[in-house]
Amino acid sequence: MNVMLPDGASLQRTEKVLDSLSTQISKVGGIENVISISGVSLLDNNASLANAGIILVVYGILGLLGIWFARKLDLPGIYREDGNWKRLFWVPLLIGVLCGFILVVGDLLFARFNDFGLFPNPGFPASILASISAGIGEEIAFRGFVLGLWAIILNFLLKRINGLNAALWLSNIIAALAFGAGHLGSLMILTGASTIMDISPILLIEIFLLNGIVGIAAGDRYIKDGLVAAVGVHFWTDIVFHVIWGVF
Repeated sequence: MNVMLPDGASLQRTEKVLDSLSTQISKVGGIENVISISGVSLLDNNASLANAGIILVVYGILGLLGIWFARKLDLPGIYREDGNWKRLFWVPLLIGVLCGFILVVGDLLFARFNDFGLFPNPGFPASILASISAGIGEEIAFRGFVLGLWAIILNFLLKRINGLNAALWLSNIIAALAFGAGHLGSLMILTGASTIMDISPILLIEIFLLNGIVGIAAGDRYIKDGLVAAVGVHFWTDIVFHVIWGVF
């Protein structure tokens, strides 16, 4: 995740924001490690910007655990071996475009009542890089790890009734909610809120509802076709919402 404060912001101010955001992210289920680096911008490759910060979550560990979870659950893992272009590219593309459209319409509707307005988007072409990094990293964390971990737990609890399918869908919902919660730190920065209680309830509903829709759609493809398909859904959603809609 790339965090950029207004021009002229001091390094100390950036570090305070990063500390606050790191604390919020570390509370999200499935996040094991958070590393924050101030003074460097991932999006514009300029190490001299004191108002830029990068938070690198250790996706490698989560990814390996996600693969292990997938094997235990007999899920496709990274990708479905008998998959094809339709399942791994075209279906995620269509679902992602639909989800992106839902986000645009939803943001327009909620903007009338959320006391915040429309959500800002990264500038072009940084929005493309953000879509790529979020699509890969967040799917490793929330679908590969969080969904997988909860599916292991729930499948163990429901094994007497052969409840793997129920475990997977309950885990998909949990992962989608965690995905929504993962955006609360950025939301607090955007709104200037010191606690979650300071954020408009309608704005919180928007965050969890819209991100939850994307999360459940990505989770469905992860369960059926693997991580590549889930990344595709997330990436094309962000392309529509952050890149195409962001231009207007």
